[in-house]
Amino acid sequence: MKIVIFGATGTIGRVLVAQALSEGHAVTAFTRSGKFEGDQHANLSIVQGDVLDGKAVSAAIKGQEAVICTLGAGRNGVVRSKGTENILNGMKDHGVNRFICQSTLGAGDSAGNLNFFWKNIMFGMLLRPAMADHNLQENSVRKSDVDWTIVRPAAFTDGPVTGNYQHGFPGNSPKGLALKISRADVAHFLLKQLKSDAYLNQAASLSY
Repeated sequence: MKIVIFGATGTIGRVLVAQALSEGHAVTAFTRSGKFEGDQHANLSIVQGDVLDGKAVSAAIKGQEAVICTLGAGRNGVVRSKGTENILNGMKDHGVNRFICQSTLGAGDSAGNLNFFWKNIMFGMLLRPAMADHNLQENSVRKSDVDWTIVRPAAFTDGPVTGNYQHGFPGNSPKGLALKISRADVAHFLLKQLKSDAYLNQAASLSY
């Protein structure tokens, strides 16, 4: 499948690109620098552009079959929400319908999954602007006409692909939820959505 990945140089994006290529996808990595740290691959194209530049975003989406967004913006900013708006507009421009968007556990109706520390200290205080950006991002996705899936991973860890994680649980946490997930397993789940309608027009939380 021909896919474009926005946020390709982030900690999830780099792993996602590598896994997508290993699965045989033709990948376009959209990066601000025009560079990608990783092995060269015949099925990898690198496009330079700013996700806040609507024309550059639209041009990268032309000819693709699916779009995956793993944008990050640190603690502040509106890169996720504004960038996602540009992505959705670009998809409309070129008739691309499948959109998989990485958000975060705690956004929207998944706030009940968080423990006191994550709900009140991290997202309630330290990462409050980032959570607001995620919620704006999700609102744009939900209002769109594309075939979307929102993925809400818990806190990232290092580690290999296991394929052994819990997913779904929009409201209340299953017992024993670790509130952690490896970047490799996040990428694994994102890619699985390309071939699945299980979470079509839904948000799926993700954690060990």
